[in-house]
Amino acid sequence: MNQRFIRLPEVLGIVGLGKTVVYGKIKEGTFPRQVKLGRISGWVEAEVQAWVNLQIQRSRGNFS
Repeated sequence: MNQRFIRLPEVLGIVGLGKTVVYGKIKEGTFPRQVKLGRISGWVEAEVQAWVNLQIQRSRGNFS
């Protein structure tokens, strides 16, 4: 399985939320945490996409 890291601007584009909201959700424990990559941070793309898919399922009442 190929996994890649994505930076904050791409995360924001995928989830459609603002930076403050994303960091608030991380603090609440409801959004995937970033991974430190030296002096920068990135998110695992698959984890962000899984979060998006979960939000879609929840909004449609499809819990599996």
